[in-house]
Amino acid sequence: MSTAPAGTPAAPDDFGPTERTRLRRMRHKGSHRRADLEAVLAAGFLCHLGVTVDGTPMVVPTVYGTEGDRLYVHGSVASRSLVQAPDATVCVTVTHVDGLVLARSVFEHGVNYRCAMIYGVPRVVTDPEEKLRGLRALTEQSTPGQWEYARQPSRKELAATSLLALDLTEASVKIASGPPDDGEGPDAELGLWAGVLPVVTTFGTPVPDPLLPAGVEPPAHIAGRAGSRLG
Repeated sequence: MSTAPAGTPAAPDDFGPTERTRLRRMRHKGSHRRADLEAVLAAGFLCHLGVTVDGTPMVVPTVYGTEGDRLYVHGSVASRSLVQAPDATVCVTVTHVDGLVLARSVFEHGVNYRCAMIYGVPRVVTDPEEKLRGLRALTEQSTPGQWEYARQPSRKELAATSLLALDLTEASVKIASGPPDDGEGPDAELGLWAGVLPVVTTFGTPVPDPLLPAGVEPPAHIAGRAGSRLG
């Protein structure tokens, strides 16, 4: 379990399922353990934020970061919707695709994945110190070491940035893994290949800005990620 910085909410070791997070299908793939949620969140930096804007549902891809038991999300559209409906619930999802499950029959095809779904009523972060911490969490989530390397936000930039904070108190995780399920069924006699086609995301070689002066090399925390796997 994470150690929360001062001012962040304490959290239990797991989540009691609610009507929104209760798994109704394939419950054996689900989890309400905090450790599983933290693992899914730690493996990425992009989420999808579901909000209602002007009465219309909208799902926005955006970056996130965690600090203790709090999730920070960058999103101006969501901030606008929360000004109109400050008590509105949002839904944040994070998904990692690990492979295509290719069976002997189309019916048994599937996807190996890890995903998390988080519900809550977020708040717009206005305190400058907390906003800095939240932006640091977003930056370090995607590129550890970049916050100290790059110039940090000015007061004007902070004021122009929209950041939401969401307590991790209502969530569920679902994980699918393994081979196809038809290896011992009648379709096994078809003589067709079946298995898993892994999906792996890796970082490539850093590409410099065309306007970068000659001799400015990428720092170790960026160059060292080339060839490494995300998540």
